[in-house]
Amino acid sequence: MPIPNFQPILLPMLELASDGEIHTASDGVERLAKYFNLTDEDRREMLPSGTQRRFDNRVAWARSYLKNAGLLESPRRAQFRITDRGRAVLAQKPDRIDVKFLLQFPEFAEFHYGSTKTNGVQTSVITSRESTESSLQTPEESLESGYQQLKQDLAQEILGRIMQSSPSFFEQVVVDLIVAMGYGGSRKDAGEAVGRSGDEGIDGMIKEDRLGLDTVYLQAKRWESVVGRPVVQAFAGSLAGAHANKGILITTSRFSDDAKGYVRNIGMKIVLIDGVELADLLIEYGVGVTEVTRYIVKRVDLDYFDVE
Repeated sequence: MPIPNFQPILLPMLELASDGEIHTASDGVERLAKYFNLTDEDRREMLPSGTQRRFDNRVAWARSYLKNAGLLESPRRAQFRITDRGRAVLAQKPDRIDVKFLLQFPEFAEFHYGSTKTNGVQTSVITSRESTESSLQTPEESLESGYQQLKQDLAQEILGRIMQSSPSFFEQVVVDLIVAMGYGGSRKDAGEAVGRSGDEGIDGMIKEDRLGLDTVYLQAKRWESVVGRPVVQAFAGSLAGAHANKGILITTSRFSDDAKGYVRNIGMKIVLIDGVELADLLIEYGVGVTEVTRYIVKRVDLDYFDVE
């Protein structure tokens, strides 16, 4: 069974607390994972940022929504138990609890939409937490989905500009990237080690580290078609001829499954970087991109507020 979105978790979580006992957040996650028959692999799935497990995040937001609706309360940090209002809701035997259901409670409506005062009159406004009642994403997931979409669009624009650039500029892009990643020594060293091959590609030997303890053979070409096994085999042959066992093969397109399988089964170490990964690396290391804005997501410092 796939990981449920956070809204289907709301009713089972409230039912879990129906015994009136104090439950810990970790106990809630474990029991709900069993309720939804999640596998260990499901449990390990992370948010795109890699900062938190996806199911744990959805359970935490389900608990937060129920708290803001007054159906659960927190006696201490990372704990929860049902309230009288929560018992009254369960007594109605609802088939489902979702955001629309919770909006009947004024406290939740204020939390969900936010509020503002104009001339002393309080009105509700939709915030970025959720723009629609039917959204099944947690706030973190909505933020990360937007970020990933922006990153994907940026990567496509970068690749488009690389394909339109001159061979010499493509050489500059690759040199700047390998230096930013810590390879090639100085930019002057890397620039001298990388030379044009005459077919809109580049080849060269670069230092694996700034001390030059080992070298890596590099080949990068602005292909548009899929790069198959013969190209990778030829690259491996070039490595063998140079008595080298490490290489980086970069393409602006993508590698075939056969080419990837070949690399996995040979003795030498060859890293394949396709167009998507090339663009991602340029973004990650700040090559050819500039920061527009930054959002810092904060959470409550529980140690600070644990005054008892």
